Amino acid sequence: MLVVRPAAPADLDHLLELAILSGPGFTSLPEDPDQLAERLDLSRDSFNAVLEPQARWYTLMLEESDTGDVDGIGSVKAAVGLNRPFFSFRIVNNTQTSPSLGVTLDQKTLVMVNECTGWTEVGSLFLKADRRKGGAGRLLSQSRYMLIGTEPDLFADMVLAELRGVFTPDGACPFWDHVAHKFFPMEFDDADRLSGSSDKQFILDLSPRHPIYIDLLPEAARAVIGKVHPQGVPAMALLESEGFRPNGLIDIFDAGPTVSCGRDNIRTVRDARRMTVAIADEVEAELPSLISTNSVSAFRAVRQRAAFNDDVATLNRETADALKVRAGDAVRVKT
Repeated sequence: MLVVRPAAPADLDHLLELAILSGPGFTSLPEDPDQLAERLDLSRDSFNAVLEPQARWYTLMLEESDTGDVDGIGSVKAAVGLNRPFFSFRIVNNTQTSPSLGVTLDQKTLVMVNECTGWTEVGSLFLKADRRKGGAGRLLSQSRYMLIGTEPDLFADMVLAELRGVFTPDGACPFWDHVAHKFFPMEFDDADRLSGSSDKQFILDLSPRHPIYIDLLPEAARAVIGKVHPQGVPAMALLESEGFRPNGLIDIFDAGPTVSCGRDNIRTVRDARRMTVAIADEVEAELPSLISTNSVSAFRAVRQRAAFNDDVATLNRETADALKVRAGDAVRVKT
């Protein structure tokens, strides 16, 4: 059975494997064991409520319970931009008119902004290739919203997600090569690593001071602005199904899009119901449902069949064991 559970320090080898498989441009999964170990410690302290709510970064692992294999990762960062700026380019439309010539021009520019301070971020969604079919991605993605829904007040009113931009098959990033690299004279991987591990002062020091006119950029750069890496297309579809939409912001390094949605308007947050557990040897149900615990500290989620009667969810014993719940406990259910 596939179970989504909190990450723990013992997951370091699994997390490093996922980071290596994720490839270039996946800022939240650096191929650095020390950074990953720090992240796992941060996740443990987040689930245990050791940290202040806005400092928490919850990391979730997708595990096959029969084998112990970890095949995917997702995360929820309670608030971005508080200790380090959260920089983006905003795509701004500028209209210029010459009445004497009867000419009107719409010129799009890129302007660096820091607009999302305090927002919650869902991210780090990555699965091994052989798990990208059969609903595992949807389970892992929706589990993040089930986590938010357990205690909404721990999270911001607005939720965002950044998607990786376009890279060529040989690992080159057109937007970086033609635009960002002109301001940050280093390799993409070095800039990406610094962005994730430093206070981002280098971005403030070197970033463009004036708007960048998109029409003046090479076609290779223009073509990828706001576009998603091919591996990120399923993730984008999942976000859109939950109500997320592009908000005019893009990543300053790879030009991948940012999408956002009001926390209480996220479909899974809005539609999941709190129910009381009953346990039976067998359960008859036509379709599986998304089921999670109703606790952040003991969070677990599965997609399994259950029977519903008023506010009671009847689970079979295997599902109850996977969630580590007993009869009378509370769960949240999204049918």
